[in-house]
Amino acid sequence: MLLQGVLRLLWAFAVYLCHNLRLLLPEASAAWHSQLRCIDLFRPQLSSKGAAARSNQAERERSVPMAMALRRRLLLLLPLLFLVVLVQRPHNCVASGGGGGEPAEFEIPRDGSVLELDESNFEAAVRAAEFLFVDFYAPWCGHCKRLAPQLDEAAVVLAGLSTPVVVAKVNADKYRKLGSKYGVDGFPTLMLFDHGVPSEYTGSRKADLLVENLKKLVAPDVSVLESDSSIKGFVEAAGINFPLFIGFGMDESLIVEYGAKYKKKAWFSTAKDFSEDMMVVYDFDKFPALVSVNPKYNEQSVFYDPFEGTFLEDFIRQSLLPVTVPVDRETVKLLKDDGRKVVLTILEDESDENSPQLIKVLRSAANANHDLVFGYVGVKQWEEFSETFDVKVPQLPKIIVWDTKEEYEVVEGSESLREGDYGSQVSRFLEGYREGRTIKKKVGRGSPTLLGLNAIYILIFLVAVLVVLMYFSAQGEEDHQPRRGRAHED
Repeated sequence: MLLQGVLRLLWAFAVYLCHNLRLLLPEASAAWHSQLRCIDLFRPQLSSKGAAARSNQAERERSVPMAMALRRRLLLLLPLLFLVVLVQRPHNCVASGGGGGEPAEFEIPRDGSVLELDESNFEAAVRAAEFLFVDFYAPWCGHCKRLAPQLDEAAVVLAGLSTPVVVAKVNADKYRKLGSKYGVDGFPTLMLFDHGVPSEYTGSRKADLLVENLKKLVAPDVSVLESDSSIKGFVEAAGINFPLFIGFGMDESLIVEYGAKYKKKAWFSTAKDFSEDMMVVYDFDKFPALVSVNPKYNEQSVFYDPFEGTFLEDFIRQSLLPVTVPVDRETVKLLKDDGRKVVLTILEDESDENSPQLIKVLRSAANANHDLVFGYVGVKQWEEFSETFDVKVPQLPKIIVWDTKEEYEVVEGSESLREGDYGSQVSRFLEGYREGRTIKKKVGRGSPTLLGLNAIYILIFLVAVLVVLMYFSAQGEEDHQPRRGRAHED
């Protein structure tokens, strides 16, 4: 890019000189012809030799500056033409460090350090790294500053994986063309380049979860397991933060589509050879069987058939969430992605002594109502979110049906749950919801999650524009007032 800019400047300068040369040539030619005409001044027909001499001298005085100007421009033009020829020569050899015109190879360090890239070496780094994780940042961005130590910590672990991930960063505020090329419109923007193909990363930015996410993203869509030991190794490597799907006796082709589709959310594998011990551990009595394991919530379920139509995908999609979802800033994203309505129970405190009993009832209800997702949240755990549903502590626990957007429904007469027989109260609530005895309400405005970041960004932008307009308006008034004063004094 820099080379092209220099070339354009040189070319513009050459055009300028040529234009001036074209204008000067007629003038110089006229000057030279006038010098030749001076010879005629010595002919007898001239009436006055003194007048001829003065005319000749004047012509010479006019011609000398023009000739000198012409020579100066010609002298400038010669090195300029040399530079243009030099710049237009093939320059791949300069970058390659060797013959053949091949681009330079980028050497990837293996010490787990975070690389600082710019426009001169970014594309080479993308080509050199099988997996490159890039942070497009701005030096003034507070979120970027907080992310930096997390990346430093994660980079060391990612470099030591069996499939290493290289971590790099780019000052996209300085190298804006590079940021624009990859659609960077906010900071920080994180991207994973998988064999040169970029995809935006929107997962957790904490070092440990960042490592878990990237481990999953660089793994095969579906891992093929050949023995009990490989099954155990797969489960151990997967960790506890994401659900696992193991297809015992299943052909890989049955789930490869879903392995790619839900790669960011779960681990997928098929087990070809396994013992009866594995059947006991994962609680299935025949195969083929797809076992879903959610280690974080200690949940497990089995799907036998049919492995066709929407049945298999429905099972996978529903198993991405625990049976009852503790709602927090991470799981609320999963709820929105799921698409089902949420039966949300709002507690005063999730750690209260009565809460486990109610959560157990919700779990039983969830197993019988697969078209709904059941979740719970404590006001003490996430007050900002809870208050968007018009909660009042004396009326808790409160149960509603939320569309995960801007509306929720309450069932007449069953909005609050009294301590005691939670089972019958939840049943009456679900019965009233199915019968349509509900009142729709709008979600409050206390949670940025519900408002959406785009709306917040637009609001900030409008405020910034207003401040700028007010500033320039004030400046204009200040500039105008002194002028009026001076005019009055004059």
